[in-house]
Amino acid sequence: MTLLAQRTPRRRAIAREAPALVAVSHGTSSPAGQVAVAALVAAIGAARPNLAVSAGFVDVQQPDAPSALASLGARAAVVVPLLLSAGYHVHVDLARQSGGATVSKALGPDDRLAQILQARLVESGLRPGDRVVLACAGSRDHRAVDDCREMGARLSGLIGRPVRVGFLSAATPRLADAVETERSAASSARVVVSSYLLAPGYFAGLARATVADVTTAPLLLPHVAPPAVLVELVLHRYAEALAR
Repeated sequence: MTLLAQRTPRRRAIAREAPALVAVSHGTSSPAGQVAVAALVAAIGAARPNLAVSAGFVDVQQPDAPSALASLGARAAVVVPLLLSAGYHVHVDLARQSGGATVSKALGPDDRLAQILQARLVESGLRPGDRVVLACAGSRDHRAVDDCREMGARLSGLIGRPVRVGFLSAATPRLADAVETERSAASSARVVVSSYLLAPGYFAGLARATVADVTTAPLLLPHVAPPAVLVELVLHRYAEALAR
């Protein structure tokens, strides 16, 4: 058998390998947030055991996206941002750092995220008369702000009541102002903050610091299995990117 014949099956096997999925989150210094995001990445890998799944980070943690991609060698990859809206990190940071790898859409807006938000509200004891404010991280990129407002509309349709959107940084109205607006509109009602945040961390702490009556947990929690619909959404974004 010639050397070329010996190599051909291996080359065909490599060609048939599906591109790796590199799940890139923002990164956090919160141990609880780190555990929660790591559990999501592990759940994605468990759902697709024949797919290479690894993690990368935009900030704070390592490996960063370029290092995560470099560790794959010559293998093709799809970067799936574990980010809830498509702002600077998606359109600029990851676009520059992808090294030619395909970058999928951000996770939101999507009805599956609204389902998780609804579940968190129910877990927190949402009442018929409660006023709901959606807490978003915020961005100077209007596309990310628009994504958050769309998620507010989707959640509103799902729970059958108005949802005001408030931001923790960069955009207006600020979350504290949105909470006060809802309290002024109905002083006898409770104000419930729905945390549209991926995991525990700095922004989740800011959300809890408002004067709302109730603040829900973020989408991911440490030592709790990630919502199945969130795993499904990440894999859907991967498949969408492959189809492009």
